[in-house]
Amino acid sequence: MMKTISPTRLAGAMLVFSTVLSTVLTAGCTVGPDYHRPPVATPATWKELPGWTEAQPAAEVPKGDWWTGFNDPLMDEFEPLVSVSNQTVRQDYANYQQALAEVRLARSALFPTIGVTGSATRARSSTGNFSSGSLGGLGGASSFQRINNAGSLEANASWAPDLWGLVRRNIEQSAATAQATQATLANATLSEQIALANAIIDLRVTDANIDLLTHTVDAFQQSLRVVAEQDKAGTVPPSDLVSAQTQLESAQSSLIALGVARAQNVHAIAVLVGKNPEELDIPPNTMLPTLPSIPVSVPSTLLQRRPDIAAAERQMAAQNAAIGVAVAAYYPTISLSALDGFTQSPLAGLLHISNYVWSLGGQASETLFDGGQRSAQVDAAKASYEAAVANYRGTVLAAFQGVENDLAGLRILAQQSEVLERAVRDATRGTEIARNEYQAGTVDFTTVATAQAAQLNLQQTALNVQQTRLLDAASLIGDLGGGWSDSELSDPRKTGQQSASP
Repeated sequence: MMKTISPTRLAGAMLVFSTVLSTVLTAGCTVGPDYHRPPVATPATWKELPGWTEAQPAAEVPKGDWWTGFNDPLMDEFEPLVSVSNQTVRQDYANYQQALAEVRLARSALFPTIGVTGSATRARSSTGNFSSGSLGGLGGASSFQRINNAGSLEANASWAPDLWGLVRRNIEQSAATAQATQATLANATLSEQIALANAIIDLRVTDANIDLLTHTVDAFQQSLRVVAEQDKAGTVPPSDLVSAQTQLESAQSSLIALGVARAQNVHAIAVLVGKNPEELDIPPNTMLPTLPSIPVSVPSTLLQRRPDIAAAERQMAAQNAAIGVAVAAYYPTISLSALDGFTQSPLAGLLHISNYVWSLGGQASETLFDGGQRSAQVDAAKASYEAAVANYRGTVLAAFQGVENDLAGLRILAQQSEVLERAVRDATRGTEIARNEYQAGTVDFTTVATAQAAQLNLQQTALNVQQTRLLDAASLIGDLGGGWSDSELSDPRKTGQQSASP
């Protein structure tokens, strides 16, 4: 009986052989320095937070929905859209998906490449026998034709064992880069959410300013009517009428100008949630967001709560792995190959054991002279790592600075807000007194105009201070990480790791 071998069993045997060989030979060393996060100096307390005590874990900023502390319905409606519709976030999400694919690409180099090739040919050959006679062609000729069938079925495998850890360092670098892009995605999402909160705060303050100026214009029109009546009676100089008209027109001009700012705020909100500006209409709302209570923990926790710091740290880890990749170039490259299959002519009986063929081979190469290329690559990798370390430490310092700035702003502006609140009350009372005195004829209109201008200025200043306090609160939430934690970073080297949706 003719003994044959199944092609499926043949390919399976090649796969098992290659996998076992891969497991044995990848137990080699890994050249280059192992990664250790460099230390950074962190303050024990916050300078700009007198009487500071550490926030309890339960008092952390709400994860994912920090904007609810502002108690603004527009934020509650639009903030969730940023993570799915904002184009900057979608771009960073695509970059993250690319980085995950590059991890899989780097990991594939650990395994052999296995293929199967087959061929079949059918050819006609011809042979001729010529019997010579006289030059006149009296002799005769005969010919013979043959049809040949031939074929082959072969499995082949090639593999470069990772003896020096080049592939593993490449995987380490790609994985760290993927984690950096994941942190960058989180940072972009948080940044765009903070930008949206700022735009909504600006819109609310603009609406409040429009409401303030609308009431101011009404008050100035009333003052103008009083002055006009007295001017007709000849009891006041004409300059009073001119002053009242000028003050009214100035307020009307400022009111009209706020329409531009409001339109720009609405357009900015539309773009941040991925809409065309003409698609979004937001009705006026003079209710300002609530100033949220923001718990602050120890400064050292900022290293784990800021996605931009996590991105810088992972970039540093990637550059450290790149040093190992550069060092591995000093070691020889070894590759193995194998071929296993059948070849036969004629084609009949191709899979018979007598037609079985195989080959094993190996190749090694080593660079003896490169003019300093490899040493330059190692030096460049080390310099890139040092640059990443400096970037990491600079990012940490900037984070501490941002939090301290926000805390200082909130603390000082709270004091200013209290003073302004009293000043607005006094200015409002002063305006009422000036109007009564003017109608009684004891003061001229200049006194009224001055009092009204002072009241409007203080009211607008109070609104601007409240706006800055709200913006500083949003900035502080962002500078504290918005409830994010580096524990949310996934390791793309783990099989079955799922990537987060944008």
